[in-house]
This record gives sequence, C-alpha cells and structure tokens, in this order.
Amino acid sequence: MLKHGVNSLCRCCPAVTYCTFEYDPVVWLLSCLEVTASSRHYVDRLFDLDPQKVLQGVMLLYLLQQETSSTELRTECAVVLGSLAMGTENNVKSLLDCHIIPALLQGLLSPDLKFIEACLRCLRTIFISPVTPEDLLYTDATVISHLMALLSRSRYTQEYICQIFSHCCKLQHWHSCGFKSLPQPLLCANGPDHQTILFNHGAVQNIAHLLVSTSYKVRMQALKCFSVLAFENPQVSMTLVNVSVDGELLPQIFVKMLQRDKPIEMQLTSAKCLTSMCRAGAIRTDDSCIVLKTLPCLVRMCSKERLLEERVEGAETLAYLIETDVELQRIASITDHLIVMLADYFKYPSSVSAITDIKRLDHDLKHAHELRQAAFKLYASLGANDEDIRKKIIETENMMDRIVNGLSESSIKVRLAAVRCLHSLSRSVQQLRTSFQDHAVWKPLMKVLQNAPNEMLVVASSTLCNLLLEFSPSKEPILESGAIELLCSLTQSENLALRVNGIWALMNMAFQAEQKIKSDILRGLSTEQLFQLLSDSDVNVLMKTLGLLRNLLSTRPHIDHIMSTHGKQIMQAVTLILEGEHNIEVKEQTLCILANIADGTTAKELIMTNDDILQKIKYYMSHSNAKLQLAAMFCISNLIWNEEEGSQERQDKLRDMGIVDILHKLSQSSDPNLCDKAKTALQQYLA
Repeated sequence: MLKHGVNSLCRCCPAVTYCTFEYDPVVWLLSCLEVTASSRHYVDRLFDLDPQKVLQGVMLLYLLQQETSSTELRTECAVVLGSLAMGTENNVKSLLDCHIIPALLQGLLSPDLKFIEACLRCLRTIFISPVTPEDLLYTDATVISHLMALLSRSRYTQEYICQIFSHCCKLQHWHSCGFKSLPQPLLCANGPDHQTILFNHGAVQNIAHLLVSTSYKVRMQALKCFSVLAFENPQVSMTLVNVSVDGELLPQIFVKMLQRDKPIEMQLTSAKCLTSMCRAGAIRTDDSCIVLKTLPCLVRMCSKERLLEERVEGAETLAYLIETDVELQRIASITDHLIVMLADYFKYPSSVSAITDIKRLDHDLKHAHELRQAAFKLYASLGANDEDIRKKIIETENMMDRIVNGLSESSIKVRLAAVRCLHSLSRSVQQLRTSFQDHAVWKPLMKVLQNAPNEMLVVASSTLCNLLLEFSPSKEPILESGAIELLCSLTQSENLALRVNGIWALMNMAFQAEQKIKSDILRGLSTEQLFQLLSDSDVNVLMKTLGLLRNLLSTRPHIDHIMSTHGKQIMQAVTLILEGEHNIEVKEQTLCILANIADGTTAKELIMTNDDILQKIKYYMSHSNAKLQLAAMFCISNLIWNEEEGSQERQDKLRDMGIVDILHKLSQSSDPNLCDKAKTALQQYLA
C-alpha cells in the first residue's frame, strides 16, 4: 500500500519548522474509526499540543483532497469529517478554520456519486450550524449552478442540497412582528440577496418536482426550501403560484400537504409556504386555501395536543398570516376558542413534584419563553384593528398582569413581543382609560425605553404615542417621569422610525397642554432641532413636526407667548415650506399653522407686517386645490375678525391687496365649504 509523507507544524521547534511522518493512511483512518465513536476525539487533535495528534486530525482533510487517494478512502474521510461536524460548535469552527468548505466543494467535482453524497452530507451538517457564515456558499459563482446540476443525481443529493439551500438564505427575524419562523433575507455583501441568487439559478423549476418525490425526506426539504425562498419575495411567490407539477399547481400541492393526515412537520411547513405567498400578494387573503385550509391548520397547531415547539411555530406563523388583514384577524379570533387557548401558553413550565419529571421540567423551561413570545405576537396580530377582539384579549385571565410581567422579562425577545402586544392593545380608547390605568403599564414601559435596542425603542415609543393622547389617564404621570427629555432625544436619532415616533409623541403631548409643558417641549427640542426636523427629507417627520407646531400654537395666550420668543424663526420656517416643493397635505398643515398664528392677539401682527407671507396667503386662496384655498381663508378670517382690536386697519390693507375681490369670487364657488367660508369673511367687511 502506498505511503505518503506529510508536513505538520512541530511544537518543539522555536521557529516554524516542519517534520515528516510516515504511515499507512488507510490503517490509520480505520484505527481512528475503531478508537471511539465520539467526534470530539478527532476534533481535539486539531488543537492538541502533541504534533503527532495534530497531524492525524488535519490528515483527514489532506487525504480528502488528494487525487492519489482512493475514492473509498476520500469518501470515508468525508464521512468522519461529517461526524466531527455533528459535535459542538467549536468542532465546526475548527473545521471551518481548516478550510473544510472549499475542500468539500472541490469534492463535488468528482465523478463518483458516493463521494459526492458524502461531501454533500458533510456540507449540510456544517451549514446547518449557527456558526457557519452562509455567504461561504456564494463566494464562487459556479457553486450554485453545480449544485443545481447535482440535484438530479440521487435522492440523497436532492435532500442534502435542498437542506443546504434552506439554511444558506441568510435571514433575519420576521420584521413586522418580530417573527422568527419565516425570516427575512439580508443582502449579500457583494451582490443580490440569497433568495435572488437561488431564484436566478432556477431554484423554483429545479426543486418544484421534488415535492412529489417518493422520498418523504426529499419532499420535506424541498418544502422547507420554498418556505424560505418565498418569504416576503413577490417574485418567487408569484412564480410559485403558476408552477405546476404533474398537472397540479403548487398551491394545490401545498394544500394537500397541510391536511390532517399528513405529518405535523409537513403541515406546518406547507402552511408557511402558503402564508408567505399570501403575504407577498400572490394569493388573496380571502382565497379558500387561506381561509378554509391554512388558517385552520395553524390554529390547530396552537392546541394543547401539539408539542411545545409546534405550538410556538404555529402561533408565530399564524400571527404573521393575519397581521395586516382585519377579516383574517376576526376569523382567527373565533376559531377553536383561540384567544382562550393562547392563555395556556403562559402556564409553562408546569409544576412538577416527582423526580422522574425532571426531563420534562427542563424541556418546559427551555421552551417557556418561546411560548410566551409566540402568544404575545399572536395576541398583537389579533388585536391590531378590532375593538371587540382587543376587549376579549384583555379580559382573558390575568392578561394585563402577564403583559406587565413580560415587559420585565430577562429575555429580550419576550420583552419585545410583550411591547408589541401592548402597542396593539393601546389602540383602544376604552382600554387606555381603564385597564392600562388600573395596571399602570406606563411604568414598565418607561423602563423598557431606557437604553433599549432600536427595534425595542421603535415599538415602545409607538406605544408611548398612544399613552400620551389627551384622553389617556397615563399622560400626566408619564410627563412627570421625564418623558419630554427622552422624546426630544429620539427626534435626533438616525433611525427614521424613532424620529417619527419621538416627534409624534411630542405632538400628542402638546395637544391642549398647559403653557409650561409647551415651553418645556420647545426648550427640550431647541430652535435648531425644530428647524432640523422641518427640513427632514421624510414627509412623515415633516408632517408630525408641523402637527406639533400647530398644537403648540393653540389658545391665544400660548400663541402670543410662543410667537413673542420664537416668532421670527417660526415665520421663516413657514415661508420656506410654502415656497418649497411639498405635497398638498404639508402645505395645508402649514397654512393651518398660519391660521393659528393669525388667531393670536399680538402674534397676528407678525403676519400683517410680512408682505411676503400675505402674498402667499393670497396665492393659495386662488389655488386649484380646495383644501389649500380653505386653509388660506381661515388665515384671512382670523385676520379680519371685527371684534378684535385693529381689525379695521387689517381689513383695509387686505382690501388693497385684492383679497375682497377673491372672496367675492369664492362666494360663488360650487364647493359649499369654500362658498360658506367666503360669505362669512365678507360679512366682516359689511359689519
């Protein structure tokens, strides 16, 4: 038998020196296999201080890549390396450090099917490890094409390659409700996202026929692959809808796979596929395959009869399916007593007394936080729009206590899900006035807002916006807890959603507020920051900032006070917006601010002494848009009102500008609002 000499680093030498050992590789490999079944034994050699053992560990990879080695030997090397990869994450890390992936990918070029299958099996094991970067599959553009070509070789190549593809779509948690079951793809560092790469290489066409394979494992891995490829991807989803296998469209195949007589794993995964296609717009939300098949299947997965893992996955997928559709939320809420069923998710770990139940307790503890997270997410989706559903959720046993406790949990995922649930329920006027006040939810919410990651801050600050509405009893204690400073800091965030929420909450806070609160807001924001927000490129930030200004400039004493200190800057901002390229809503809001200023006792002089502003008001009175005309007329009405000091002089100046002529024309308008407002204004001249 041939003997090979190999170099290895020698521990005993002070410099990088190499020693050569001679041995029979087949005898050595077989002895390794006989020594122990523990993969840890082999991987330890990669870190052993004994150079002989280091040599033996690295030798597996060396032999794998040697074309002079027999195919049988190379196959056995791939098998043993696959065993190593099944060990700890450190095992996988060490194999990655030894560049195992390029070696295995090279092995796929072999003509020998058994060797190819062994390499694919090892690659599969490595790629399903959380420590393996998915991008390693995409470093060479030819790899995906070659894997697609290998799909037809055997049922094992089909199973392993589909599994590799499923795990190599680099994914995030579901974005809108923090879902984790069907993640969102990220962009690759140097090109399109993984979904697009696989799609462009014909993944849909190459994998679709595998859904009718005689092998259950192949069918399942193909199904899982589609559940990842279709998520939030209209291109893939629209393609899947129109693909047929053996004369049957894929949605019909998916529906068959979620029937009760199929394995639970298959039911869940096919429900995910249909959910992704529905959310991507490829299947209507009122389609029978969603309403009568997918939704009931997912509700079934939430029942006590299912394993804890299945209940988590079922609830999270259902939450995603119904998240944006009111009718699906209503249907789900009355299916199999779902709202009450979910309350059971909070009862783990169950109390155990016998020592024989330790394993069960350990299992329950492991999944308890996942169950609570899933329940909060589903409650959040269920209560997103319907007041009756929110009421049912809150009336579920100890619900508010569970949410409050959830806001303080050690698991950040549970805290985030609890905040999302609270945000959904906070859309209820009735609950803001009752349950939210009774449980003082603002306290843990304010605590959550301290030093939280952005994802948490976005949802928590959205909830805070609702708690700061004028009719909310929580508004006063939130103000006293230092909310203004917190919200002003959010308006400076680089995160757009945080800027919007920060200014939105301040806008709600300023509505019908005392002068001190308004002054505190202006002081906390600073004039410079206010101008920064008014020049923000995002229209939502701009609209909410204008809304804040409008609320600050309400009631005459407040208007006069604010304009006496910030009048010059505010008039500059108003001028810039009216001159800029902004939409109708922005300009309407700006004119409404001017109308408020015109209602001030002394503040109105800032308009009357500004000919540029007066000309702009005149221009918008004759605008083609009725909303802008009406807003401009409110300005004029407030300036010429008879009962106020100096009204005659203001009327005369505006008459000289031609305002009365415009009012006469508008009094003949076909728009009843414009007509009435113009006639009312003209009466001020006649009085």
